[in-house]
Amino acid sequence: MQSASDRHAYPAHWEADVVLRDGGTARIRPITVDDAERLVSFYEQVSDESKYYRFFAPYPRLSAKDVHRFTHHDFVDRVGLAATVGGEFIATVRYDRIGTDGMPASAPADEAEVAFLVQDAHQGRGVASALLEHIGAVARERDIRRFAAEVLPANNKMIKVFTDAGYTQKRSFEDGVVRLEFDLEPTDRSLAVQYAREQRAEARSVQRLLVPGSVAVIGVGRTPGGVGRSVLGNISDAGFTGRLYALNRAFPEDLKELDGVPAHRSMRDIEEQVDLAVVAVPAANVPDVVAECGEHGVQGLVVLSAGYAESGPDGRERQRELVRQARAYGMRIIGPNAFGVINTSADVRLNASLAPEMPRPGRIGLFAQSGAIGIALLSRLHRRGGGVTGVTGVSTFVSSGNRADVSGNDVLQYWYDDPDTDVALMYLESIGNPRKFNRLARRTAAAKPLVVVQGARHGGAAPQGHAVRATRLPHATVSALLRQAGVIRVDTITELVDAGLLLARQPLPTGPRVAILGNSESLGLLTYDACLSEGLRPLPPLDLTTGASAGDFHEALSHALADETCDAVVVTAIPAIGDASTGDAELAQALRSAAEQVPGKPVLVVHVELGGLAEALSAAASTAPQADRKAPGAMVRPHPFRPLDFQAGNPSEQPDTAQGPTTLIPAYPAAERAVRALAEAVNYAQWRRDAADPGKVPEYEDIDEKGAAQLIGGLLARGQGLTLGTDETCDLLGKYGIDVHRALHAPTPDAAADAARTLGYPVALKATAPHLRHRADLGGVRLDLADEEQLRRAYAELTELFGRPEELRPVVQSMAPRGVDTVVRAVIDPAAGAVLSFGLAGAASQLLGDMAHRLIPVTDREATSIVRSIRTAPLLFGWRGSTPVDTPALEELLLRVSRLVDDHPEVVAVTLEPVVVATHGLSVLGASVRLAPPPARDDLGPRTLPTY
Repeated sequence: MQSASDRHAYPAHWEADVVLRDGGTARIRPITVDDAERLVSFYEQVSDESKYYRFFAPYPRLSAKDVHRFTHHDFVDRVGLAATVGGEFIATVRYDRIGTDGMPASAPADEAEVAFLVQDAHQGRGVASALLEHIGAVARERDIRRFAAEVLPANNKMIKVFTDAGYTQKRSFEDGVVRLEFDLEPTDRSLAVQYAREQRAEARSVQRLLVPGSVAVIGVGRTPGGVGRSVLGNISDAGFTGRLYALNRAFPEDLKELDGVPAHRSMRDIEEQVDLAVVAVPAANVPDVVAECGEHGVQGLVVLSAGYAESGPDGRERQRELVRQARAYGMRIIGPNAFGVINTSADVRLNASLAPEMPRPGRIGLFAQSGAIGIALLSRLHRRGGGVTGVTGVSTFVSSGNRADVSGNDVLQYWYDDPDTDVALMYLESIGNPRKFNRLARRTAAAKPLVVVQGARHGGAAPQGHAVRATRLPHATVSALLRQAGVIRVDTITELVDAGLLLARQPLPTGPRVAILGNSESLGLLTYDACLSEGLRPLPPLDLTTGASAGDFHEALSHALADETCDAVVVTAIPAIGDASTGDAELAQALRSAAEQVPGKPVLVVHVELGGLAEALSAAASTAPQADRKAPGAMVRPHPFRPLDFQAGNPSEQPDTAQGPTTLIPAYPAAERAVRALAEAVNYAQWRRDAADPGKVPEYEDIDEKGAAQLIGGLLARGQGLTLGTDETCDLLGKYGIDVHRALHAPTPDAAADAARTLGYPVALKATAPHLRHRADLGGVRLDLADEEQLRRAYAELTELFGRPEELRPVVQSMAPRGVDTVVRAVIDPAAGAVLSFGLAGAASQLLGDMAHRLIPVTDREATSIVRSIRTAPLLFGWRGSTPVDTPALEELLLRVSRLVDDHPEVVAVTLEPVVVATHGLSVLGASVRLAPPPARDDLGPRTLPTY
């Protein structure tokens, strides 16, 4: 429990766990009066040089007055933060608000002096940079806009901390001291610096888990069987290149070795450094194990133990305490309830998982939140027949279990610049931080393909053990946003593997044109139809007839690959009959030879019951798994997840490296599967090209951002959240250049006539009751009323059909030019952020869900694409001889709505319906806006690990 220091309560929301540059973790929290002894102990461990740099003079010890000053804060004008590991200070930072004269001050003074002190043993770990981010966020919260710091010229490390932060700053030199002043408002550069540091730190933290120099398995049984003993055997059988230890408190004191592995009763008995601990003990014993590991300096934990959040509220609290305890010692956790981790690199060879065999090395990274799905993915990548061929293997595999700490986001950070991973495959049951995932996915996809399948899509809740933020967005919207970020979204595990195998070893297609050739006319036609269904542009199939030889296939494939009108080739093959028929190996060699001679275009094979072709296509001394070859001394243990056709050879004899065969052709048992994988590759390649020039967010001179802010502030002063009235909605939208056709209320026929005279004929009469609004098909709208007589007749018809005026809520509106009715919406989702949606009004969007979505802010290129990405888009571009409408005006409207929501996060919902897009211009006939205090955005704050 922390105690408040002076005037204000302890700000618990300032507490945060952070990942440091070397991958370790630290806790950042406010300094309080309870920290006097910690502060003195910390200061005693700081070198005289560091003390001199801090106080500009020899300062061997803190006086009682100093300790009081540095531990008593009001958390407004005087704030101190400490970075701690194991509960002890490793660094401190403080600010003191000052006035223009440099003396202590209170608000409204908006400048503060800031100073750091980092223990020498922890310098170079990025502690000061992390503290600067957090103290800056605290200062902004307390209305401090600028920091000033005085640094000795020789203190290059601290000067670098400030200058590298990316803030707008001034620098001066006087009286032998460098004075730095910098604004605390985040800039594009400061955010870029922050994200780059975040990536390096989080990638390093995962690397410490996947590339350990030594591993201890804790909870190894004395008899064969059990989780701990199985994992120990798996690590040993895989040929782990580092040191391995077996631990169990119940081991006899005289037991020195188990299965050839050094055995110990406690971590304290191990003299060497242990990098990774695999924990397989009952949940009740885990806290003692974590404490031992932390005191020994273990860098990370893989917790296989169950009994945590998946078991209910008590387990969830047990899980939170596990994370708090591990992070306090600077350790990160995979799990609990994890399946384990694998690294096939020849320099590591780690199988710290329940998978009974080491996967074949390769270029595919796998992440799964489910152990069962994880082993299914591993087995499918190895499967030798009746499915996808084993074209390539695995680089790293992580099964995160309850994902209490290390998540898919962290693994993405590692894969982003991992030279051993070319393709990332992820099975996700929940996304803990959608905004961050979207940001990381976009960056990763720009460098290498990222394929994702999401489980629990329609359950309405995250699986037990997964604490995630609630989202109000439908799954289809989330999928669209992921695709916008470059993610290849598939629906099944089969599609995940299909796409992964193609992307791992074939070049990306430069377009949608597909050549089809093979020895079966029927299979070629099926492939042709599948291409059309997936939006590809197939060329007429080339039938080589069933008598085609390997040479015929080679010649046809070479010709197709050389054809400039072709971007990819699908080869279809069925078994031939007769003594002269082409053998599988011969055909595979012919296809590989042709692909090598004309590289640059992807080649896929659709094979039907060709026993050995799949294996032959991927065969090479470096990749083909051989069931009869085992690692020396390997033990074969049955596993409940292992399929009957799971075949894996000795990975050391089958390295799949970038220096291996240049042409490995994926083969598929069905045309639909091959074409679907190809279509995903085509779409991804197009996204890569588009991402190279994402466009820009345009500026509009007629936007009154300041006036809109004043209006919003005044409206929100009425309450926490409100839906604006008609006049207020029109006023706010008008400040962003969005004109709304005003609708005048008509509670009586006379009022309707007065409204029509005000607006001018012709007019429309509409019922705005909720059950009739936007439902022209129900007859609640009368258009083109040319005079008062027609208006009164229409009014009488509506009231006769639907009830009294107070039930109908009729309005009169001036007529707009005819066109296509559309709908534009924007909403701020607490998990995903601000989303812009577009579709045609009516059945297309309401019944068929034909809506397109983009994250805000939207660029000009994205506005163009969103209009064209709905299935009913042809109606906007002259379908069946109709006149095309003014889509540039529609795109401008989308951009203006995007700017409004981006500039003012208090605008939490906007609906424009209908928006009638005519041949020239458009008319917004209905609009609603909702205001509320904006949801908190941790993606713009300092780096911090999530807490669940």
